[in-house]
Amino acid sequence: MDAFKLSNRQNWDERADIHAADRTGFYAVDAFLAGEDTLYPIEQAEIGDVAGARLAHFQCHIGIDTLCLARRGATVTGIDFSSRAIAHAQSLAARAGLAASFVEGEVYDAPELTGGGFDIVYTTWGTITWLDDIRAWARAIAGTLKIGGRFYFADTHPAAAVMEDRDGILVPAYDWRSAKDTPQRFDAPFTYTGDATPLATGHNFEWMRGLSDVIGALLEAGLRLDFLHEHELLPYKHFSIMVPAGRRMFALPPGLPRMPLAVSLQATRTR
Repeated sequence: MDAFKLSNRQNWDERADIHAADRTGFYAVDAFLAGEDTLYPIEQAEIGDVAGARLAHFQCHIGIDTLCLARRGATVTGIDFSSRAIAHAQSLAARAGLAASFVEGEVYDAPELTGGGFDIVYTTWGTITWLDDIRAWARAIAGTLKIGGRFYFADTHPAAAVMEDRDGILVPAYDWRSAKDTPQRFDAPFTYTGDATPLATGHNFEWMRGLSDVIGALLEAGLRLDFLHEHELLPYKHFSIMVPAGRRMFALPPGLPRMPLAVSLQATRTR
């Protein structure tokens, strides 16, 4: 494992412990365990019927979304590179009384790790920025799906990802693409949930990429684009000036020019 991935895995192992404790309620763990469907509004509106489907969740983290989809009737397998995240996901499944499989490993290896033949591959919120090879990611999606299977994706819009909040003003601060060997380094002493527990590995490496990179990789891997939607909401405060917009979502404050903050898409494997 290269230095970038090793640092990121250490960072996410720490975050997994903090997020599973959910002292700030960001992950709505208590609500989930009480039976609530805690998927965010965007994917709730778009994922459609998953009852009876075999579903693979790439980069599942502590498994909350995976288990919400299990509650909706899917047979689920979550995949994540953090051993701590997988352990917490298994614990939450047991506490919720839900059947689910969780596998530790890189998403690039998902076809081999899961055996493939899935009806749905699902991945949302803070995912592809951690991956150094978008084409290998798309090939893994195709390899995990059966012919005719569908892929669902939602994440921060690349137009927002290049911006930074400087004293309440959004300015371009990052290149829109990163080469494999030159990711963007971000330093943060705490995780994004508002928990004050300091991170021992207080930095991470992320790969920036354009929307055409994502869609182009999926098309190249044999998927057909079914829909592409842009949204003015995110389930986290990507910028400090963002304000609550209801249902655990955030938006830019009134008075600022509108811009896409999130993107979602569905694609179907055709070959």
